Amino acid sequence: MSIEINSQLLSTLSPIDSLNGENVQDLISKIKTDTIQPKHYLFKKGDMDKAHIYILQGEVELLSDKKIIKTIKGGSAESKQPLAHSFPRSISARAKTPCQIIRVNSDMLDIMLTWDQTGSYSVEALDETDDDDDSTDWMTRILQTRAFHRIPPANIQAMFMRMENVNYNPGDVIIKQDEPGDYFYIIKEGRCLVTRSTPANPKGVKLATLSVGDSFGEEALISDSTRNATVTMLTPGHLMRLNKDDFNSLLNEPLLNWVDYAAAKKIIDEGGLWLDVRLPAEFKAKHVKGAINIPLIFLRMKANSLDKSKPYVIYCDTGRRSSAASFLLNERDVSSYVLQDGIDSVTDASVLEEKN
Repeated sequence: MSIEINSQLLSTLSPIDSLNGENVQDLISKIKTDTIQPKHYLFKKGDMDKAHIYILQGEVELLSDKKIIKTIKGGSAESKQPLAHSFPRSISARAKTPCQIIRVNSDMLDIMLTWDQTGSYSVEALDETDDDDDSTDWMTRILQTRAFHRIPPANIQAMFMRMENVNYNPGDVIIKQDEPGDYFYIIKEGRCLVTRSTPANPKGVKLATLSVGDSFGEEALISDSTRNATVTMLTPGHLMRLNKDDFNSLLNEPLLNWVDYAAAKKIIDEGGLWLDVRLPAEFKAKHVKGAINIPLIFLRMKANSLDKSKPYVIYCDTGRRSSAASFLLNERDVSSYVLQDGIDSVTDASVLEEKN
């Protein structure tokens, strides 16, 4: 009998257990159980199938060069982690008994994780401001932001030339949670309310109030996912917006320093630090030795604890969460680099700590 895929089951699997209820329900509609017969392979060494594979029932043998190195049983603590999760696969997995498994598309899961973990606006950093802020020169405030210091002057000029001025009334919804990202916004005049709906609070929980010079909407554009919050006008206002293509070419790319593993290793050898922005369970399963683990969802709150005198090489599984993290750190004047293709690009096994 096939095991039923429900939220209770998925809440036991890492890192799926960190997703909000809506994403879990979305996953349920996209996955099903597969039955694997004895001696059949779930995957072989060298495979590049980008999937998180979990064993729900039965026993699976992990093999290295045809030698059995471990047997994992469904329902055990080890079965709550994805099987031998690295690409290309470093070992093979073969069914010892009839097994039931699920496969979750790794890219889809990573987008969901990025979406969830960039949904927390720092309320403390965006406190209510005085009415006098409405007279502040919005352009000056934006240009004084540290992140903009690294954008080529020609790009800044092009950005302002391509921006569109849009007028809004109180109550107008600027961006809506779960909709695709299309624009990056800067508040020229007025105030906005940021809210996020949850299963417990479908009407939305207040996350922050934004005012003149504040920007929003970048997370969905960087991570190529849907909006993680709703932004509504509190007052009459004027917003400047930049479309997704212009944002990526003029703002996002100049702010992100992508490096391969060889370049990353050189940065580390010269005093840089590894920063892992995955969840603790992912970090525990496999990470670079000496890396600092600050999940993306907490990075806004903990960025000030980082040493600004040192560069950081940020990594995750794919580079998606890392790129969102790098954007946030650059805004806070922390030098950062994004490791291309994530932790699987680390070719030196001696620098990895892996829970076998």
